Amino acid sequence: CPELALLALQGPQAVDALQRLAPGVDRLTFMTGGHFSVASGSGPIDLFVTRSGYTGEDGFEISVHEQHADAFARLLLAQPEVKPVGLGARNSLRLEAGLCLYGNDLDTTTTPVEAGLNWAIQKVRRTGGARAGGFPGADVVLAQLAGGETAPGRRRVGLKALERIPVREHTLVQDTSGNPVGEVTSGLLGPSIDVPIAMAYVRSDSAVPGTRLQALVRGKPVPMEVVGMPFVPHRYHRG
Repeated sequence: CPELALLALQGPQAVDALQRLAPGVDRLTFMTGGHFSVASGSGPIDLFVTRSGYTGEDGFEISVHEQHADAFARLLLAQPEVKPVGLGARNSLRLEAGLCLYGNDLDTTTTPVEAGLNWAIQKVRRTGGARAGGFPGADVVLAQLAGGETAPGRRRVGLKALERIPVREHTLVQDTSGNPVGEVTSGLLGPSIDVPIAMAYVRSDSAVPGTRLQALVRGKPVPMEVVGMPFVPHRYHRG
């Protein structure tokens, strides 16, 4: 198996730029993919392209053999719509889109129910399904899905600051009486909405949208409100 590089091309004009190099990619829809070939000065470059990404925007993730990665990246950058960006830009977009970052918002102690990722558990693997259970942590996860006394004690939520003060990961979250209820896992000033936003895990009784909480930033309580996610609507191309 050859060593591959992965390039991400994201944003509303991604399809225009890539279609110019790889005709037919415009027919892909969200989470579908296919093989394409791009002409270059040193011969054709083979790609596997999926219409997906980690930004909440329309876009593509492109697998290319490592020996062609630099040449293909330069072909992309030659397109008038394309500019290079770093991980900071990607991180701000994924947070605005309400997407988890492993190591921050997910780790080996997090269940999909706590994280609000129930969609990742197929019905066939749930209680009563033809292949129920049998996956790591199934006993805990299925009990949490059942709810009641076995429902999770914490939930991942979106938070929006009511003051213009960014709230970073590991910041303590309190109720309005100053009692600890959770911790921020990701946070920044959302560049698209110009408001400080965050993800946090909080006690389930504090996870209802509209609940007022506060984040303790350098000893100062910053008022926050629990809000639904994504903070910015997804713009995936579903056809």
